[in-house]
Amino acid sequence: MRVLLVEDDAALARGIVSSLRLSGYAVDHETGGADVVLLLKQEQFALIVLDLGLPDRSGFDVLREIRRAGDVTPVLILTARSSIADRVRGLDLGADDYLIKPFDPAELEARVRALVRRGSGQPDPIVSCADLQYDRSSKIATLRGEVLPLRKRELAILESLITRAGKVVSKERLIAEVFGFDDDTSPNAVEVYIGRLRRHFGPSGPRIVTMRGLGYLMEPVASESGH
Repeated sequence: MRVLLVEDDAALARGIVSSLRLSGYAVDHETGGADVVLLLKQEQFALIVLDLGLPDRSGFDVLREIRRAGDVTPVLILTARSSIADRVRGLDLGADDYLIKPFDPAELEARVRALVRRGSGQPDPIVSCADLQYDRSSKIATLRGEVLPLRKRELAILESLITRAGKVVSKERLIAEVFGFDDDTSPNAVEVYIGRLRRHFGPSGPRIVTMRGLGYLMEPVASESGH
């Protein structure tokens, strides 16, 4: 899933980006709020992590503009302001959650996971497809009770597919949710990860069907003849 971080503190931003990427998120970082609304028109994000104390404009103004543009992407506010009035204002402007600096990275990650799940319309962290289960909190996938040794980006591809099981997910969407703007992505990267998932699932697991010209679809039906 793709996250947009809007934070001007370079050290804090590096820590957040590193933490979220290790958890399997594709993260894009902006240091100011001027281009956020335009960026949201160009790309779909699962979550916006927004600092209130930006150098070019107030985070409150950015949040107001996001919501006035009709964008419903979940927003987690980061701020050093601890007053109740500021928290109330942020929530009233359309924020979904609020985290006061300094904070523990584990709490940030937990709030990110919860907001991403809520934004997808699937608040339960456990999602299933046939005998495959994926826990979006622990980032653990099991097939018939056995843990699959999946790598970070394999898990990210799996999450994109299993949360939309029965629906076609375009290759472009998978790239957008797994790779950030700055990632060096080879043209066949998605095919490589899809191939690895298929090998992990084997012939009796869910099928990942290639829909030529459209993308990929995860089916709960086992296949005797491959994929």
